[in-house]
Amino acid sequence: MHHSSNAVRTQGIAGRRRGGLRPAVLALAVAFLTSGGGGEAVGNPEAAPQAGQRPPRGAAPADPDGVFRAGIQLINVSATVTDARGRFVDGLTRDDFLVYEDGEPVEITQFDNERVPVSLGIALDTSGSMDGRKMEAARHALDRFLYDLLGPDDEFFLYRFDYTPALLQDWTTSPDRLSRAIRDIRPRGGTALYDAVAESVPRVGEGRHRKKALLIISDGNDTNSETDDRDLRALIQETEALVYAIGIDARERRRLGIFGGALRPGLPGTPLPIPGRGRGPTRGNPFRRLQEERVNVGALRDLTDDSGGRTEIVRDTDDLDPATAGIARELSRQYQLAYPALHAGDGRWHSIRVEVRNPDYRVRARRGYLAAP
Repeated sequence: MHHSSNAVRTQGIAGRRRGGLRPAVLALAVAFLTSGGGGEAVGNPEAAPQAGQRPPRGAAPADPDGVFRAGIQLINVSATVTDARGRFVDGLTRDDFLVYEDGEPVEITQFDNERVPVSLGIALDTSGSMDGRKMEAARHALDRFLYDLLGPDDEFFLYRFDYTPALLQDWTTSPDRLSRAIRDIRPRGGTALYDAVAESVPRVGEGRHRKKALLIISDGNDTNSETDDRDLRALIQETEALVYAIGIDARERRRLGIFGGALRPGLPGTPLPIPGRGRGPTRGNPFRRLQEERVNVGALRDLTDDSGGRTEIVRDTDDLDPATAGIARELSRQYQLAYPALHAGDGRWHSIRVEVRNPDYRVRARRGYLAAP
């Protein structure tokens, strides 16, 4: 099966951040499209590579004869199917699925039930609260993820984020490069999670493979981003990337009370802060230090659930390894579906519902898309 993707318009969220402090960091992703017969790219015909040339990153691959042809835009959907006990269901065919856009049935024109390569971005929290066991557990889990669980054709990149996001390793298929970058990390500072995701999502859209995903690992609430959470959700809705998040529950840490003493176990915590309220340190504010301690599960799910990904909360650092392994297994056992776009470029949100004919099975897939003009 040949690769395909949707036309993605990535808006300059950085320009809409509070105060306009950061330069625009979000690039316009390339549109890549196919029809059922083979990899057919749509775009500027003058920019299309000639036969024998390697297509640019983000472009759909050529047909076997090396010719790029015009085609129709497809909406790609990755579907995870499980039974009532949460076990993955394999072996389904195109006829087992039903897809609806805005409540109307659509024709599935492309289908794949085999593992396909993935372009994966990783955004790793390296704030000060990750120092020690958490950072060591994250290094171990990601090493196993990269070396043992991903395929040889998969590609990946790594962002770290504390007060600001930083790209540590651009696209590579070499686990060694990413592993070295992770080993050199020294946690520090606050948590600019939203800014890191805002920079990662457009880069994921530039991946070579039709299937794209972003994995976020964090142990705290966003305290330092300038990116607006609503703008960030809209950005994710314009892409086909699956967004996954692993939140490390912070209850195992010693939390400071109002006067610097440790809170007794079982003492109720303070309300969570609203994410995305400006960058800067929080020293001198004991309530803010308490608030930073806990993962904002709702905020993570706002980022992941519409995309077809999911948020998993681990209660102990030892659970990081099985959590990342579970996501790797899910990425390798999803079904790939595509159907012709019905409302390309109208600027509106369109819901997607994926069903299987067997009522005992459950399906998780992207809930819709924003048809960017």
